[in-house]
Amino acid sequence: MKASKIAYKPVGLALGAVSGMLAGAAFKQTWKMLGHERDAPDATDEDRDWREVLTAATLQGAIFAGVKAAVDRAGATATRRLTGTWPG
Repeated sequence: MKASKIAYKPVGLALGAVSGMLAGAAFKQTWKMLGHERDAPDATDEDRDWREVLTAATLQGAIFAGVKAAVDRAGATATRRLTGTWPG
């Protein structure tokens, strides 16, 4: 394994935590913007219908994937600017 890849591991872990927090906040705001008064449903929430549960899960997955990709890419780009080496 390349030294740059090993050195980037802690940075990648920190960025993963940050992206999770950002994505969670973005999803909550998006869910409220769509006109839902309550929090997003869990899959086992008995009071919610299938459509609402699956819509929330799909939207949450898309937001998390997009935010994670953006944060990971920004971290890799910043690492290349600082070190001259791409971390992947």
